[in-house]
Amino acid sequence: MASVNPPASAMNNADIERERESTGSSVIAADKVAGTAVYNPRGDRLGTIDAVILEKVSGKAVYAVLSFGGFLGIGESHYPLPWSTLKYDTRQGGYVVNLDKGMLEKAPSYDDVDPTWDDRDWGKRVHDYYRATPYWI
Repeated sequence: MASVNPPASAMNNADIERERESTGSSVIAADKVAGTAVYNPRGDRLGTIDAVILEKVSGKAVYAVLSFGGFLGIGESHYPLPWSTLKYDTRQGGYVVNLDKGMLEKAPSYDDVDPTWDDRDWGKRVHDYYRATPYWI
């Protein structure tokens, strides 16, 4: 199983200041996250973020949907990553998640039909796979 990176909310003040200095801001619009590359710690590109899933009431980001596989958008699978497993890396210009391609291929995924995001059994399975605390706890 994957061990997860510390959540972005666990960034210390020095990390936040470095991010602000390198990009001009420590915040980003959700529509700008789509298309951002996702890497593993070795620097291997795993895919790109297709969507960010937000909890409606709190506004908290709860999943990043990673697109992986396929060719020109055909045959892609979508892998919901708990947001807490991602860490933005300014050197990579993308997010880093502690996975390799083999682990990603075995991860919970979906093809053409979005999952029922509110299904707690499905959500628990996703969070358990990544050893991440569910966002609703």
